[in-house]
Amino acid sequence: MPSIFSYQSAEVDWCEGNFERSPVIAEYYNTISNVSFFILSPALLYLNRQYCQQRTVPMYIISAMLLCVGIFSTYFHMTLSYVGQLLDELSILWTLAVAYAFWYPRVYFPRCIKSRCDDKRVHRMAAVMVVWWVLAISSWISDRWLCGLWQAINFPYFHSFWHVLIAMSLLYCCPLVIYFDVNYEMPSFRPKLEYWPSDSWPIVVPYVTLEEPHKQC
Repeated sequence: MPSIFSYQSAEVDWCEGNFERSPVIAEYYNTISNVSFFILSPALLYLNRQYCQQRTVPMYIISAMLLCVGIFSTYFHMTLSYVGQLLDELSILWTLAVAYAFWYPRVYFPRCIKSRCDDKRVHRMAAVMVVWWVLAISSWISDRWLCGLWQAINFPYFHSFWHVLIAMSLLYCCPLVIYFDVNYEMPSFRPKLEYWPSDSWPIVVPYVTLEEPHKQC
């Protein structure tokens, strides 16, 4: 019986061929595509640094959890070990649980969702986030359900696309959650959506700045 730490002891094997480009990396592109998580975590901290100063613990813990997702996913796809599979899946579940614990609003549905939000930047960010989510989920499903097709045309790399696309969607999802967290849980501040590097660029990364606290009379 193979050890749970052994190569290829996992219950899941993705579409990409094993050990085709390295004798020590089982799924080469699925492994290296996790670099997106190592970029995502510090980018969220840096761009949303004003929010981070006010909500230090949630931002650092969630950023650390995202790094763990990248580390454990890298380990899993590098070895296809059973332990790697468990760490990969559990790190995702724990990240979702931590984000839920920190960011679930005290009001169940923000008034902006109950009625209508007039901030066009919020609309734009939410729409782009949905597009990234759809592309990411489509890539994951394609790799699982259409593996035979992609192997037939020698392009079995859609799970690596999933890693990059889900990281991109989180770059939009996290600032959106931060925006509502400031709006409803930090009444002394007003959130403002900004885009890096500039609004005029076709592809941008959103982040939240905090306007000065309202003066108390």
